[in-house]
Amino acid sequence: MHDHGHTHDHHGHGHGHGGHAHHHHAPPAGTRGFSLAIWLNAGFVVLEAVAGILFDSLSLLADAGHNLTDVGALALAWLAARLAQQPRRRRHPYGLRRGTILAALANALLVFATVGAIAVEAATRFSDPAQLSELPVMVVAAVGIGINFATALLFMQGRESDANRRGAYLHMMADAGVSLGVVVSAGAIWATGWQWLDPLTALLVCAVIAYASWGLLRETLDLSLDAVPQGIDPDAVEGHLRNLPGVSDLHDLHIWALSTTETALTVHLVRPDSRDDDGFLVALSDELKSRFGIVHSTVQIERSTEVDCDLATSRV
Repeated sequence: MHDHGHTHDHHGHGHGHGGHAHHHHAPPAGTRGFSLAIWLNAGFVVLEAVAGILFDSLSLLADAGHNLTDVGALALAWLAARLAQQPRRRRHPYGLRRGTILAALANALLVFATVGAIAVEAATRFSDPAQLSELPVMVVAAVGIGINFATALLFMQGRESDANRRGAYLHMMADAGVSLGVVVSAGAIWATGWQWLDPLTALLVCAVIAYASWGLLRETLDLSLDAVPQGIDPDAVEGHLRNLPGVSDLHDLHIWALSTTETALTVHLVRPDSRDDDGFLVALSDELKSRFGIVHSTVQIERSTEVDCDLATSRV
């Protein structure tokens, strides 16, 4: 905890006594599970590719290519989690934590790109259905269910509070759904001979994946644009700040995500009688962390209520 007292002067107008409360916390160990997940999925890609060549199955080879993108997505999420643990530098005062947001966004976009590719392929197969080698496809896809579901379980813990881990979790659950769809459709085709069940199942799976992943895409886009993170009510934060003892007004309140797990806040508080700034700032920083999960807060105290500040019109 560092508390500083400063006198600020913007555009020739004194702001009186300013106080800044800074709260720094090391990011949580968000890399757990990534290494094992990457190796499991890389091994499955090799298995699918070999099986596709041996059984002359284009669908297995295509799915092997799709799962190769999964390995890339997991590697991206793992790299971002590692970067988030790097110390801050002179030109990166918040470290590289925002990489987790970019990785989660990339993961969401990759899911939709994959869905689009599968949907296009499925549409073409309605008019020209492929002749599946049903039994080998079912066996390999069943292995895929186990691999993808086991990988998803590695990211189950912590996914609610970390969009990066949630992105990996949703990606793996979606792939488990794809593999399940392949098993069911291949079994049905084996029993009935209806080849059109394969592209129909693919389209249904695509719809489910897109629906499940839309929330992640919207959330990560918002975080990339410095929106207030989900789970934090900006009106509640502003109300809490306005009700602090001695505060007559506030302006320039901003709340944004430093990473997929950390939130920051800056605000100017008008507090005419600010004789006990240090204790006030320490208590406020702790309250913002405990009540709202905001771990990095910077607060400027202004004594004058007649402040001509360009920032005074800004809001969240």
